[in-house]
Amino acid sequence: MNLDRLRALSLPLQKRQQLRWPVRLVLFLIVIPVLATVAHAQGGPPFRTDDPETPGNKHWEINFGWIGDRNPQAGAYQVPDFDINYGLGDRIQLKYEIPIAIEETRALPAAPGQPAVPGQVIGGLGESLLGIKWRFYEHHPNDPWLKNRFGTGLLGAFGHHPSDQLQPAAASGDSPGADDTSEPIVNLSISTYPQLYLDNPTSSVPRGVVAPGPNFFLPIEINGRIGPIRLDGEVGYNFGNHALPQSWGRGLLVGHEFNDRTEAYLELYDQQDANTLPAGQGVGQFATGGPKQRETTLGLGGRRTLNHSKTLNLLLMAGRSFQAITTTNSQPSWIAYVGVQVLLGPAQPVTPQVEQKPPDESKR
Repeated sequence: MNLDRLRALSLPLQKRQQLRWPVRLVLFLIVIPVLATVAHAQGGPPFRTDDPETPGNKHWEINFGWIGDRNPQAGAYQVPDFDINYGLGDRIQLKYEIPIAIEETRALPAAPGQPAVPGQVIGGLGESLLGIKWRFYEHHPNDPWLKNRFGTGLLGAFGHHPSDQLQPAAASGDSPGADDTSEPIVNLSISTYPQLYLDNPTSSVPRGVVAPGPNFFLPIEINGRIGPIRLDGEVGYNFGNHALPQSWGRGLLVGHEFNDRTEAYLELYDQQDANTLPAGQGVGQFATGGPKQRETTLGLGGRRTLNHSKTLNLLLMAGRSFQAITTTNSQPSWIAYVGVQVLLGPAQPVTPQVEQKPPDESKR
């Protein structure tokens, strides 16, 4: 569902500094007990890795996130990030995201061969993100692996619901006002999520608040389950531009949904430049001419429903790089996401969908 994220979802490394998240690693000590006492969504906010899930037909998912990412040399924050998603049919999600971005450069003393770096903090309107997610494949227990597994789900957008078409968002209890249900019966799904990053008509690019656009990101997501464990993976490629290097983004989520209201996940995310660019492009943290960068993080997070109707969720995530952290690389000392998620949509009666068992012949 979602979105993203941070999404941070997989931007080029220089651009990702725009999306870095601010709350101390000590949040781990807060996140763990809170999550142990978060609704079916898996990837997307508060995580960097996205997943194939969508909000459901005519449903809205709106995320307000306070996010940041900092290393010894610089930090970047979104205060807040506005992430708006709409379900068009049962398998398609439309997305618009825009942050209020802050870029921080920490003062560094002069070193041999390097002048002193003055500190500064600048802010402004971030880039606009347009995306469309399509879950083109989903599989249910005891169903054939190919027949009727592919589709767009657009019939639901026009009021048509084939009798054999399941609605994963409703079945998982994500629909606003839905009663608690058992685990959704979709056990494997695959999606793609093309996203386009565009500069807004502000001074944010020349001031070095955001990286120059446009930039196109093309990922593929897959999720499934092994017993009580939920798995979600994403691999995507940023095509970059004259001032942004091309890069790969790879993420893996492993966790458990305790019930319809609580879930927690461990996330491994890796972002790596695929090429270098000559000097002379970009401003500040987004200036070109440096070596390839890489950011590898390990984070813990999840979601917790805050009200009975399950229309308001708390989003938390914290982590850091497990690689060497220096003033010359992009490895963060800490990352964090704190936000709320609002779910809106038409109230629909939902019949819990569970795996059907064959009749007991011995009772006939």
